[in-house]
Amino acid sequence: MTGRLGPALSRRSLIGAGLGISAAGIAAAASGQALAVGSDAAGWDGAASAGAGPLSAPARGRAFLAAAMDAYSDHGSIRLTQSYTDQAGLFSTAFTYDNALAILAHLAARRPESLARATALGDALLYAQTHDPAYDDGRLRQAYNVGPYTFYDGSPQPDGFVRADGTANVGTQFGFTGTAVGDMAWAGIALSALARRTGARRFLTGAVRIGEWIERTGRTDEPLGGYKFGVDGANQRLPFTSTEHNTDLVCLFGRLARLTGDRVWLERRDGAEAFVRRMWEPAGGFFYTGTNDGVTVNKSPIPEDTQTWTHLALGSRTGEYARSLDWAAAELAVLDHAGRTNSTVPAGQSYEGVTFSSASLVANEDAPIAAGQPKPDRNGVWFEGTAHLALALRDRGKRGDEARARRLLASTEQAQELLGGGQTVGGKALPERAGVVSASSPLDTGFGFGYYPYRHTGATAWYLMAAARCNPLRA
Repeated sequence: MTGRLGPALSRRSLIGAGLGISAAGIAAAASGQALAVGSDAAGWDGAASAGAGPLSAPARGRAFLAAAMDAYSDHGSIRLTQSYTDQAGLFSTAFTYDNALAILAHLAARRPESLARATALGDALLYAQTHDPAYDDGRLRQAYNVGPYTFYDGSPQPDGFVRADGTANVGTQFGFTGTAVGDMAWAGIALSALARRTGARRFLTGAVRIGEWIERTGRTDEPLGGYKFGVDGANQRLPFTSTEHNTDLVCLFGRLARLTGDRVWLERRDGAEAFVRRMWEPAGGFFYTGTNDGVTVNKSPIPEDTQTWTHLALGSRTGEYARSLDWAAAELAVLDHAGRTNSTVPAGQSYEGVTFSSASLVANEDAPIAAGQPKPDRNGVWFEGTAHLALALRDRGKRGDEARARRLLASTEQAQELLGGGQTVGGKALPERAGVVSASSPLDTGFGFGYYPYRHTGATAWYLMAAARCNPLRA
């Protein structure tokens, strides 16, 4: 996301309890009461008690999510999870997308303490939705601040997630003030999952408000159809239409139809799905990224997530679209090691997986990814994408899919074990070997930003869902 010298834009920046919580605490959280969460991340998992032995790889992933959520516990009980370790240079930024994934990963664990954390994060998203400093229309912002810091220009950011005036602490210093349909969809997916698990009406209400905001803001009558990208920080509608975003909506609208019984959501789901299917390239067996003008398909770069998420949402185990996983596994495959140009992998280690897009494979290795950033490694492994490819392969279940998925997960677990050591969240040390870095080495996505070897909530959450065989996009 960023390098040592200052912030850079991300793909999602294009729009400018005590640990070991009791059953009573879970019930309080489900009823909307404040949930006190402590900071003992290792103890929270429940597997680090005396005599229990070393933590498993998934347990260490959960411990990272706990530590990233609890880093600013002295700044209020209502809080979100910091997205990246401090070394990424984004300070206490908590992306809405990453927190939605954290909720889903906690739910995938199927543990009482995990449900408590998922519920607390869901309530924090609802707080942001109802305490925005400028809008009361159901939107969430791209990101929030969850703890104090001093910005690069010397200006202080003194608050936690809830500001002194009671409003949600929107990430203004980095310009993370817009609202993307994809981020909103993932938040709605997470809230709808909480509604199903807990039966709490407030989560369904929040998810419906998100769906209605998307319908009002995103629907288009352009030739390619679908739902537009969202709005920027000035509330101006953006012209792009994303395959990824509309794939998310297939899941969200399908879930809202099931949970509310209102068939209007089925019509909306069909509109999003029709756009996704129009992005299919039968000759190559992959999905394009979307359109910039609603008329012409954008044919380059081709990203990984439009191949894996489409499978997870559409359930194309045996149909034509199932080929998208083979395309991603073959055409975006990378192997990173110390001998690669600009690799930061230590000598003697290697990592296999996939990169972000077709453009990542031809990135200019002689130029920085962005101003103040390092040069890219064309073979840098994108672990978030590697994890959802592993999950999609497990979901498809063709001959050889499970073996390939296990190799990808083993590479991701090795990254958790060996990469990103010594990193912190909120200035606090992380549990040992906890959390998956976003990339094995600096990689250029081809969309104007990069990923770097910083431990990441999103990558860790996708790993946990893949390890648990939990598909978050199945309506």
